[in-house]
This record gives sequence, C-alpha cells and structure tokens, in this order.
Amino acid sequence: MSEIENGLELIWGAEAIAKIIGRSTRATFYMLDNGELPAKKVGGRWVAERSKLLSFFLEPAA
Repeated sequence: MSEIENGLELIWGAEAIAKIIGRSTRATFYMLDNGELPAKKVGGRWVAERSKLLSFFLEPAA
C-alpha cells in the first residue's frame, strides 16, 4: 500500500517543502533547523506530511 493510499503524502527534501510553502530553499532550511515547521529529519533528509504542513499554515496565529 502506498503513502497516498494510506492518506499520507510525504514531502521529501527541503526544496520540495519550500515549493509547497512558497519560501526560498534557504528560508525553509532556516525554519526547519529551528523547529518552526512540522517536519522531521530522516536519514539526513527533511520530510513533512503534506496535510500537516498545509494545516500548520491555515491555523490562526496564537
């Protein structure tokens, strides 16, 4: 069963994450390294779940 069949769509790599959130790769690396995005480092690569990334940006600011 694939990630999409499970309802998961994983985004691999800071460049791909940057495209989804509309930021530069450099700014995205900064946000990832500082724990500002819902992502994890797996085997040296950043990975994020698309739905968590999108909902993170759609939540109202505290």
